[in-house]
Amino acid sequence: MGGELSYVLLKTQMLTSDHASVVSMNIFVALLCACIVIGHLLEENRWVNESITALLIGICTGIVILLLSRGKSSHLLVFSEDLFFIYLLPPIIFNAGFQVKKKQFFVNFITITLFGVVGTLISCSIITFGVTQIFKRMGFGKSLDMGDYLAIGAIFAATDSVCTLQVLNQDETPLLYSLVFGEGVVNDATSVVLFNAIKSFDLNKIDPRIGLHFIGNFLYLFTASTLLGVLAGLLSAYIIKTLYIGRHSTDREVALMMLMAYLSYILAELWYLSGILTVFFCGIVMSHYTWHNVTESSRITTKHAFATLSFVLETFIFLYVGMDALDIEKWRFVSDRPKTSVAVSSVLLGLVLAGRAAFVFPLSFLSNLTKKTQSEKISFREQVIIWWAGLMRGAVSMALAYNQFTLSGHTEQRTNAIMITSTITVVLVSTMVFGLMTKPLIRFLLPVNPLPKRKNSMANIDSSNNSPKSITVPFLGGSQDSENEFDGSEIHRPSSIRALLTTPTHTVHQLWRKFDNSFMRPVFGGRGFVPVAPNSPTARNINQQWH
Repeated sequence: MGGELSYVLLKTQMLTSDHASVVSMNIFVALLCACIVIGHLLEENRWVNESITALLIGICTGIVILLLSRGKSSHLLVFSEDLFFIYLLPPIIFNAGFQVKKKQFFVNFITITLFGVVGTLISCSIITFGVTQIFKRMGFGKSLDMGDYLAIGAIFAATDSVCTLQVLNQDETPLLYSLVFGEGVVNDATSVVLFNAIKSFDLNKIDPRIGLHFIGNFLYLFTASTLLGVLAGLLSAYIIKTLYIGRHSTDREVALMMLMAYLSYILAELWYLSGILTVFFCGIVMSHYTWHNVTESSRITTKHAFATLSFVLETFIFLYVGMDALDIEKWRFVSDRPKTSVAVSSVLLGLVLAGRAAFVFPLSFLSNLTKKTQSEKISFREQVIIWWAGLMRGAVSMALAYNQFTLSGHTEQRTNAIMITSTITVVLVSTMVFGLMTKPLIRFLLPVNPLPKRKNSMANIDSSNNSPKSITVPFLGGSQDSENEFDGSEIHRPSSIRALLTTPTHTVHQLWRKFDNSFMRPVFGGRGFVPVAPNSPTARNINQQWH
């Protein structure tokens, strides 16, 4: 009898828990819909963007839940770094690579790499040194060790590329847009690689060899992650081109693209590499080869499916962060020491400002030395905007902070709780203040002249001839991208070493186009190597031309 009663009680608890989860998900999906509708209504607003809208709705929802639960809870879902890194982030980063305007990205690749890799290391070093010195003088963080201080540097060196993407406008400021977002993607990857490298070392026993080992490990992670993404993209292109799956089912080729992209990310995480870098370069390779090997209907489907999924997940993240910002469990630990929490948050914000300034202006100067024309150089006003736009911190910083200072989202130590609440404060303040001020700052520093109208713009829109495009992603080209700007017959070899060094970007690009057309595309497909599906529009056009 007692056993039956226990079974009934357990069954009742499970049903109650399941019902609560269903209610939570219903409310969350309804909030996502509200974010989309309100974001549309505020589209023309010069201050608010969709990320800030989702964040504000999340905070307001958290306040309502907090009041209804009488201070026991403030969120529908508990923030989990595993959920963020395994399910939410991969589609967003993949879409950034898949929709990227490749020529624009690689023309600015040196500057993007300088900002994203070298700049992140400089910012991390300054933040680490600053918190080490200032926290000790404040009498805070006695339980923190050197590994924690380095982790803090990596956490707050990570910019929020998602928020930056929604703040800047690629039509008004194409160079700024490409540099800031390109840096954002590389910065996120560098920060995560750096964070994982820090956690893998025993920093309590420092010797001269550990520095070289650390640098070697960092370079290995960066290189191996990139190669894995490239190989995954090439493999998908080869399989779809060789088997031509679309002749039987377009659903299968779309599913194969999605699954192989996600597989590359999971494999990178399984092998302790950077999944962000892997899936980003997998997206670039897939857009260059695989996308051209699928049928016309699949191209349209993938282009819009990836962009839509990325957009929904971006909104989900900001809504998620907004509700979790009022987590009563973390704030309860700092309620009796509010001055300490405010002081720590202020120190971190100040170091974020200083750390970014320390590399944006010097590295911009170095980048300008390699530019021949004034139009290619980054002006001082543009440097100020790059510095400002990259000050925002977001879900990557929060996920890394939860990974370092909590156990399954919970913490019992006051110092760790203060670090979590300070991270939340920095994310909210930077996103709200810096995000709100970015658009007016751009209009003040860079008055935009009306853009000239393009001739025959509609005639150039053809899903079968262009790389995938979407108005919500960076570096998106018009009808002309790297694919059709150079033909094999137009490639001229440099006449001397001097010519090679004076125009390295264009020379390397031309050599790559020749290699790509001669060796890569015949094997992996791409533009010009796509088999024609029976009864497709392309097949009908060809038949009409022949008859």
